[in-house]
Amino acid sequence: MTITHRILPDTAHVGLADYITAGGGAGLRAARVADPSDVIDELAAAGLRGRGGAGFPTATKWRTVRSFASPLLHTSVVVNAAEGEPGTFKDRAILRANPYAVLEGALIAAHVVDARSIIVATKMTFVAEIERVRAAIDEMRAAGWCDGVVIDVVEGPSAYLFGEETALLEVIDGRPPFPRIAPPFRRGVVEVVTSRADAAFPTGQAASVQMAELDEQSVAPPVLVNNAETLANVPGIVANGAEWFRSIGTESSPGSVVCTVTGAVQRPTVVEVAMGTTLEDLLALAGGIAAGVSIRMVLVGVSGAIVTPDLLATPLTYEAMAAIGSGLGSAGFIVVGTDVGVVGVAAGVSRFLAVESCGQCTPCKQDGAELSELLGRLSDGNGDDADLVQVRRRLGTVADGARCALASQQRDVVGSILDAFDRLVVARVAPGAPVEERYLVAPLLDVAADGALIDLAVADKNLDWTTGAADSGRTPVDHWSPQRVAISVSPSETADEPA
Repeated sequence: MTITHRILPDTAHVGLADYITAGGGAGLRAARVADPSDVIDELAAAGLRGRGGAGFPTATKWRTVRSFASPLLHTSVVVNAAEGEPGTFKDRAILRANPYAVLEGALIAAHVVDARSIIVATKMTFVAEIERVRAAIDEMRAAGWCDGVVIDVVEGPSAYLFGEETALLEVIDGRPPFPRIAPPFRRGVVEVVTSRADAAFPTGQAASVQMAELDEQSVAPPVLVNNAETLANVPGIVANGAEWFRSIGTESSPGSVVCTVTGAVQRPTVVEVAMGTTLEDLLALAGGIAAGVSIRMVLVGVSGAIVTPDLLATPLTYEAMAAIGSGLGSAGFIVVGTDVGVVGVAAGVSRFLAVESCGQCTPCKQDGAELSELLGRLSDGNGDDADLVQVRRRLGTVADGARCALASQQRDVVGSILDAFDRLVVARVAPGAPVEERYLVAPLLDVAADGALIDLAVADKNLDWTTGAADSGRTPVDHWSPQRVAISVSPSETADEPA
């Protein structure tokens, strides 16, 4: 197995000088004297793909954004640091140890797409990370790295959907975290829409169909949104070249990946490894399975189908994970032991996704809520054959018309659990079936040497996104307004317009 420290240093950089000593800044210097198209070509040759979950080729995204540049307004660059996938802590680990690489990557991106503003979008609950980012911005500004570019930090809500690319932009623009219709490469942070009356954009609606159908000659500027880990890889590629990046990993999935391992392991950990490391070897870096249990399954957060013990030799690459019917996601792996019931896990996954659904797409929220209720009944030992039939039926409709991936995650993750453990699932309707506690699926608050801390407050969150009191029966999109979105903007100094 190959552990590396390309973007997640073994010891945190204590300041900009420390980062420069380790080679920081070379990528930005090289990019600013190069033609932007040459930088994109180098990223393409390196084969860098988005580390936020989708694995989209970074060079293709940058080239597309450049092609849609507005004739009147500058493109923006947004760093997606609103990490909330259960079992994932890699972006926060990078921001704590090496915020400079993320910001340097964003500055390179700004040069390439001719942006004058960078927004680091994160959750207001990420206090330690926000402090590190703000301090790093101050240092880099004082050193002259940010000349011509304004960098802001936007602190948004804790909602899971805040991490979805278009919902992230909605929050930056002052609205709730509800996914848009129009793609970011056509409609960015600043929307230039002449008919933006309340009647055209009703409260709680992320985007109307009208916005997606605007004339292709619109002057609305695009936005480049990249995950924090993705941007952290950019300076090394620009400074050292594509072949350096490809010196580890595989031909189709080059480079490294920062993984989080939690659950039934000896030592929960965040570690950077070469692409192609097997899941089995990754689990060994976390000390292996916890004492007294065996592996039941591995959750890839809630983004893709589960991995069963017979597939632990699968290499951590986009292609290999897809070949087993799952995905690499954001490389957050939750190990579930045999002391946990399989229907309890399915019920936990389903509840998390049902609650975090915003309600813009009716099947996602309604079918998701029913799936959560049905699986809860089965895990409690109160289900019957009709409930199992209804679960399968709802899995077939929950993703109908969905505008984001959340509904398909409900279908794919829950469906994979039921398919892999059909015999155990069917046994849940037998008379006298024991209670299986619903497995708590929740985002991580921290990962340290002495264990992982999960957000227990998720257990009290209602379907309407309130907590504590009884659910109102309304969906979040029905009652959230822009004023309900807690946003804090930390502005940087006004940048001088470059000559």
